[in-house]
Amino acid sequence: AALYERPEGDQKMNDQANAIRLIMALRRNGVTDTNVLSAIERMPRDFFVPQNFHDKAYEDTALPIGHGQTISQPLVVAMMTQELELNDRMTVLEIGTGSGYQAAILSQLCRRVYSIERLKPLLDVAQKRFEDLKIRNITSMHGDGYKGWPSVAPFDRIIVTAAAAQEPPPALMDQLAVGGIMILPVRLNALKEQLIKIRKTETGFTELPIMDVRFVPLVSEHDIYAAS
Repeated sequence: AALYERPEGDQKMNDQANAIRLIMALRRNGVTDTNVLSAIERMPRDFFVPQNFHDKAYEDTALPIGHGQTISQPLVVAMMTQELELNDRMTVLEIGTGSGYQAAILSQLCRRVYSIERLKPLLDVAQKRFEDLKIRNITSMHGDGYKGWPSVAPFDRIIVTAAAAQEPPPALMDQLAVGGIMILPVRLNALKEQLIKIRKTETGFTELPIMDVRFVPLVSEHDIYAAS
């Protein structure tokens, strides 16, 4: 059976009204890219949250999705997506498939998304969601995101949806194409995490802070980035 039954009647109208309110809130908070806003408006966020949180699906808040993980706050999803500066010719690597929501947004804005998830139960559900929504340009696998996906590198864009400890994983820096952009949260100290934008140039990397955030930790098989 399909995971997602599109709501009907009053529920559908409620969801549409709430989605419009969410888009207006994102605009007020600095999301200006109309392609990103359209992608978020079209993608049913209620499909990516557990049934018992459907009433909160269009609130600008992170929600639990099980296994100690969350679906990110829509503002963070929108800002990370906007800062990637996507076009429809690009390939994107996502570290942390989670619910599949971020990948589904990206899939509307680029040529192909490669997504890695270390928690198999989350990946299985996300893959079923992509299937139900007939999204054909996401390739996802179970693995250690810290290592990236060398066999399909380099990537035009990389997005990491878990917080690295101070430094981005070296494998991901290597797998970013020259001229490419990586967006990821880094843990500056026990209390502060920041979303940063890294651009790879011919001679090295430039780094730009975007906003303060809170993410689950980026965990490697070696636990190099485990929560301290």
